Amino acid sequence: MFAFTRLGRYFFHRFMFSIAAVTATFFILIYLGDLIELLRRAGEAKNANIGVLARLSFYRTPAVAEQIFPFAVLFGGLAAFLNLNRRLELVIARASGISVWQFISPALFIAIGSGIVIVTIYNPLAVMLKNKADDLESRIFSRALVTGNGIWLDQKTADDSSILRASSVVGNKVYLVTVFVSDKDSNFKERIEAASAELKAGVWEFQTAQVLAVNSEPKKFDTYELATNLTQDELNSTVGASETVSFWALPRVISRLELAGLDATRYRLKYQTLLARPALLVAMILTAASVSLRFFRFGSVAKMVLSGILAGFSLYVVTKLAENLGSAGVISTIAAAWMPAIIACMMGMLALFVQEDG
Repeated sequence: MFAFTRLGRYFFHRFMFSIAAVTATFFILIYLGDLIELLRRAGEAKNANIGVLARLSFYRTPAVAEQIFPFAVLFGGLAAFLNLNRRLELVIARASGISVWQFISPALFIAIGSGIVIVTIYNPLAVMLKNKADDLESRIFSRALVTGNGIWLDQKTADDSSILRASSVVGNKVYLVTVFVSDKDSNFKERIEAASAELKAGVWEFQTAQVLAVNSEPKKFDTYELATNLTQDELNSTVGASETVSFWALPRVISRLELAGLDATRYRLKYQTLLARPALLVAMILTAASVSLRFFRFGSVAKMVLSGILAGFSLYVVTKLAENLGSAGVISTIAAAWMPAIIACMMGMLALFVQEDG
C-alpha cells in the first residue's frame, strides 16, 4: 500500500505537520480571543486575577476548538497540497505513475484517525473541561445556568420518589432547593428546604437544610443527604445543552430520557454527528485535494484557494442547516448527521475523477 512506502510516509508527515500547525494556530487564536474577552469582563468579577482567568479560558477553549477542527483539516490539507504542488512534488509523483488516490491516501488516513481520536478521546476531555469552566465561571462572575422559574426534577429510587425544584443550577450544584419526598406508595414523607445541594455519587448532599417530616418537628441540619439515581450527565441533559454530555455518555442519556418519556432528539442528533465526524473530515480532505491539484504554472492559485475555502464554508452551512432540520424533527437524525458528509465526499470524489481521468 502506497501510504506505507517511503514516499507515502513522507506525504503523511507533511500532511500531519500542516494540519497540526493550523490546529495549533486556531487553538491559540481562540484562547487569546477568549482571554481578552474575559479580561474585559473582569471588572464585573470579584477576586478575579489573570491566573484564574487564564485557566478559565483554557478550560473553555477545547470545546470551541472541537467545532472548528474540520476547518483546520481543510486549511491544513489545502496548505499541504499547495506546498507539494508548488515544489512540483505532486507533478513528479503523478509523472512516475502514482495516481491521485494513492498520494492523497495518507491525508485520508490522518482524517479518519483524527476523527476517531476526536470523538472517543478529545470530546470527553473537552466536555469535562467545559463543565469545569461553567463551574469556575459561575463562581467568578456569579452566573447561574438556569434562572427564572428554575427547574423541576422527578426522580425515583427503590424506596421513595421525590420532586426537586431549584431556582438555579451551576455544574453539579443547585441553589434555593425545595424537595418533596414520598414513599413507594406515594404517601408524603418529608419536605426538604436548603440553600444549596450538590449532586454526588448516588446522593444529593444538601447544605443548611431544614427537614419537615410527617408527625415530627422541623429539624435543621448543616448537611443532609437524599438518595438519588440521577447522574451528572442526566442533570446536564435536563438543564443544559447536548454539548455538555460526552460521546460515551450519550447512549445512556438517550436511553434514560426515552424511558422517562422525554424528547431525546437533540442528543440522538449529537451522537450521530459525532459518529459522522470522520466522514466529515474525509470530505474536507477531498475538497482540499479537488481544488489544489491544478499545475502552479497555469496560475489562478488565489482562485484555487478561495474556491476551497468557499467549498468548506458551504459544507459547514449545509451541515448546520441539516442539523437544524434534524433537531426540529423534519428529517431523521441519521440523515441530518450523515447526508452532508456523504454528499460532500461524493462530490469531492467526482471532482478528482474528472481531474484524474478527464
